[in-house]
Amino acid sequence: MARKKREKLSVAREIDGIEERLESCRNSLEDVDYKLRKHELTEEGRKLLEKEKNSLTNKMSNYEKELKSLRHENRKNAAVSFGLFFLAALVYYFWTM
Repeated sequence: MARKKREKLSVAREIDGIEERLESCRNSLEDVDYKLRKHELTEEGRKLLEKEKNSLTNKMSNYEKELKSLRHENRKNAAVSFGLFFLAALVYYFWTM
């Protein structure tokens, strides 16, 4: 199902979306870290925040992996586009000579 959703969006839009989600996770992680450092918490509250911190860290890791994959795919697409443009320019050059 995730692949179907990906096929409908351009790679650049997917990258933008993941970067936004990654930034949101970073902000949430900063909030959780702040709460862990500055607030006096019960043992249960601290465990919940640690669990949330681990969850956010895992999400960020997954987003970063997906972002790396998408950037690689974007580079491949750019290389293919450049190759096709160069081929078209070469054909045009020899056609008009």
